[in-house]
Amino acid sequence: MIQLYFLSIVCNSLSGYILFSGGEDGTAEKQLNLLDNPLFHLILGIVSVVTGILKLLSPSMDKILILGDLIPSAAGIIAGFMLIFGIYRNNTSSASPSEGSLDQYGINLMRFRKPIGLGLIAVALIHFLFPQALFL
Repeated sequence: MIQLYFLSIVCNSLSGYILFSGGEDGTAEKQLNLLDNPLFHLILGIVSVVTGILKLLSPSMDKILILGDLIPSAAGIIAGFMLIFGIYRNNTSSASPSEGSLDQYGINLMRFRKPIGLGLIAVALIHFLFPQALFL
């Protein structure tokens, strides 16, 4: 579906820009007011996860029935979880990190926020240039 293709490119590129240009604490430093808004991060994260799941389940060609665009959908799911986790970390007290394993995975993943953001932008650009590639 062309709508999922468009949403995947937009969500991956916006999420990549937000993650790449974010500060050390996960917040935006010098961005537009809309891209600095935590509510926009939450909505974009939810839309990225839903789009990634739907794109993973939608067939990209007639030969493959279940597996859609693997790399853009996985990138969208990871970006969505990172944006949602960034909102979660900013809303909870940063002075006392929790001991949960999910929280520790999120903290470790947020350390690689800039390379993941750059990778998201690259995935969105390559997916825009080559829309019919099998796993891209």
